[in-house]
Amino acid sequence: MNDFKVAAGSIASIKNLAKSLDVSEDMLLQVSEMPDESKYQVKEILKKNGDVRIVYNPNKFVRKLQRRINVRIFSDPNIIVWPHFLYGSIPSHFFDGVKIPRDYIACATVHCEARSLLQLDIENFFDNISYDIVLDVFKKVLKYSDDVSELLANICTKDGFLPQGALTSSYLACLSLHDVENNIVKRLNRKGMQYTRYVDDITISSKKNNNNFDFALRIVEEMLHSKDFPINLDKKKISYASSEPLTVHGLRVSFKTPRLPANEVGRIRASVNSLERMSKEKNYRQTHAYRHDFNKCMGRVNKLARVGHSQHERLSRKLNSILPLPSKKDVLRVKSMISRLEQDCKEGKSGIWHVKRFYLAHERLNVVQRSYPNIAAILRKKLHKIIPKMEG
Repeated sequence: MNDFKVAAGSIASIKNLAKSLDVSEDMLLQVSEMPDESKYQVKEILKKNGDVRIVYNPNKFVRKLQRRINVRIFSDPNIIVWPHFLYGSIPSHFFDGVKIPRDYIACATVHCEARSLLQLDIENFFDNISYDIVLDVFKKVLKYSDDVSELLANICTKDGFLPQGALTSSYLACLSLHDVENNIVKRLNRKGMQYTRYVDDITISSKKNNNNFDFALRIVEEMLHSKDFPINLDKKKISYASSEPLTVHGLRVSFKTPRLPANEVGRIRASVNSLERMSKEKNYRQTHAYRHDFNKCMGRVNKLARVGHSQHERLSRKLNSILPLPSKKDVLRVKSMISRLEQDCKEGKSGIWHVKRFYLAHERLNVVQRSYPNIAAILRKKLHKIIPKMEG
């Protein structure tokens, strides 16, 4: 069993749990006992392949508790240290004072210079993570008492499974193989293979040409079957550098560092050039549509920085020369937002939505400042008087 927990203490009572999460015992019990249909709003999202993904949006009380659980338990390095082979939706870790991300690029980096790849996908991962598995995480990983573990499992599950969309689900999904995965990783490492899991995507690589993955496939299948997790056979893939470029999460890994495919770099460059042409249209830089396209384009260019691509600096300069500009509507809107925040402050209102509105107003002020610096300076002074306390 992999010992994720590093904290010496544990939570042995509902009273102590309420204290740890800074909420009342009554609130914990009420949310835990709430009917599942009242806890979540169902939302359907269309996937790229045409399939429908069901997402569950927690109500404000469930959301508040799940956020506290994330901040004060799952993402606290004094309580849990995440193993090196897990990536996606978990906190970055620090090594010699340097922040190491846990995103898809960091995951792909593990497999750099690979010559052979085995890629597997756990089918309907969240739907197959049962209440018992979640309960097991709180009891055996965090070593909480039975009543505390049962209450937390009730808050984090719906109809006996892990709902996709719940704030705690990604953390619990990563912990769902806590008692079997570490041993599999060690066995594969002894055979010269690297293992990573990015939520439900498993990648195993070897620096050997045409590596035989029969052993790896067998022990990983046994691990997943022990938890009743099915493999998506349509996404099972073995590939070799001798016959095709090897990619992990869309990045080429046959090199010392991950690289974007050449056609992806070309698409990013084309999107910047297209935005540059659109920016010359009269007043278009003041529109919401332009702002949306700019932010999307900037996100793609920043991807170049993460993989150390030489085009990043040049394309960043281009974007910085065509920043979105504010309209008079933006000025009126940010004034209204600040007035509402001031009123909330007078009435003693707080919470995550207040914090979000504060930072959204701050972000919009940065845009307003580009054309209306004097107005922005006055509004910024008002905003600094009402900095909210972050909930956590």
